[in-house]
Amino acid sequence: MPKPVLGPERRTNPLIWCAAIICTLLTIAVIITGMVVFIGYMVIRPKIPQMSVVSAHLDKFSYDMASVLVVKVSIVIKAENDNSKAHANFYETSYTLSFHGVKIAYLNADPFDVPSNKSIDLYYPVESSPIPLKPEEGEIAELFLRRGQVVFDIRGNTRTRWRVGILGSVKFWLHLNCQLKFPLNGTTIYPKCSTKSR
Repeated sequence: MPKPVLGPERRTNPLIWCAAIICTLLTIAVIITGMVVFIGYMVIRPKIPQMSVVSAHLDKFSYDMASVLVVKVSIVIKAENDNSKAHANFYETSYTLSFHGVKIAYLNADPFDVPSNKSIDLYYPVESSPIPLKPEEGEIAELFLRRGQVVFDIRGNTRTRWRVGILGSVKFWLHLNCQLKFPLNGTTIYPKCSTKSR
């Protein structure tokens, strides 16, 4: 019986072997890096720094017959870094204090650092210039005066960056959205309001 005739033996191109070796090495490097980052995360347990409104005091809320509003308020916002091994940087801090959509003041801060396991209080004494209100806004102001309670909104963002050991630099946007309900008897309030990361 005649033997089958085979064609010439084909050998794998050396370039294909080189590409396969490089891909294998890259895959191993990615796996090792992932394991190192995961183990580092489990060991260090990094926490996202926070901003929170810790206290506020309404010193003045005046609305007169000329439909003009004057507000004087003091707000304390705390920047917290609960990481035991990470120094945190806060920047692009900007919040807006408003009354039923009417902007009262912008609460900004220059970039600042918070050491590990520390916090810093930011004090914002706000005294508005006379603010003319529209008729519907004036009705809301009068309603709050009759009820003996005034509601303000504070909204805005800050950015935070901190270095977590082998994990490298981590960045987050922190978003604050709070309602401040002030009694008109001068009582200091302690709202439970803090930022959410995104």
